[in-house]
Amino acid sequence: MAQQHLEPTDPLSGHVGPATGDALAGYLRTQATEFLRALRQHRDSGGAAAGVEDPVDAARALRRSVRRISSSLHTFRPVLDPDWSESLRPELAWLSGTLGMEHAYESRLERLLLALQRLSGAVFPAQPGSVGTTPAPAPDRGNLTVGAAKAGALLDRQLTLARTRAHSTALQALGSSRFHAVADHIAVLASEVPLTATAGTTDLRPMALAAQERLEDAVTALPLVAAGNPYNAEALVHGLSPDPSPHPQDAPWHQVRLLLRLHRYAREVLTSGVDVRLLTAGQCLDRHRDASEAASAAAAAARTPRIAPATAYALGVLHADQRHEVEAARFAFQQCWQKQAVST
Repeated sequence: MAQQHLEPTDPLSGHVGPATGDALAGYLRTQATEFLRALRQHRDSGGAAAGVEDPVDAARALRRSVRRISSSLHTFRPVLDPDWSESLRPELAWLSGTLGMEHAYESRLERLLLALQRLSGAVFPAQPGSVGTTPAPAPDRGNLTVGAAKAGALLDRQLTLARTRAHSTALQALGSSRFHAVADHIAVLASEVPLTATAGTTDLRPMALAAQERLEDAVTALPLVAAGNPYNAEALVHGLSPDPSPHPQDAPWHQVRLLLRLHRYAREVLTSGVDVRLLTAGQCLDRHRDASEAASAAAAAARTPRIAPATAYALGVLHADQRHEVEAARFAFQQCWQKQAVST
């Protein structure tokens, strides 16, 4: 696969010549300000004030800024105070993960119920937060339709319970002393970035290039050729086994998704331009992650003791459907990445 390399005039730099720690400081101050704004909106939304942003949107904005700050601390750590950055990074990871779980469970349930409806023709009640109109029911499909309603009810119970617990956990986190300590750090960051003494003369582009090279190496290690196969039997073998561990094929793809995010955020530090190709590649990997986690949820539901055979059958078909969605996302990423490599 053709590799991408950054030259002095590459759009990553935004200009000819070095980008120093001042660019990073400006970026971090901007993200810290966005965090504080989102935090204020999240608190105000609790009172349902007119014109105030939805708390879900405010929580997403919090996570957006937290991810960018955390990624910058990782990629550009040589120009940041090491004690400060190394102590803050795990706290940012904790906050981002905690705030994201409720939305993840809600999206997973909606995805699975829509897939069951598409596969079986069964109609399920609209989920809170669902977008768009309900697709027309498919023709009756015998045993699958019989088990789909119970499978949907089982998934609804399990994932709604998980979402409720995640919501409670997020509320507790936002009221904790741990969160307030993180917020205090970010509030200071909005006005003062703890750079090293040499940051003002250090070129950031080699650090951004290192992030890009890590991504390219991880993509090169992926079985992109195999991702073009329409059917991957090995991907289905593990899903309904008694072992609840994550699917062994998925971990490298999840890692690429994280590395792509680091690369994309590093570009944001050095240039105001948006690389649409990277956004498209990231969307493919988001689809991959969502389908993988949905397949795991279907498999976990199928392992519920004493469920009816028709319910287990419907969950098995649902699991296979989501694993096919995983393969489709891998193929889409393959196509996107190869086009990107050819064009550079």
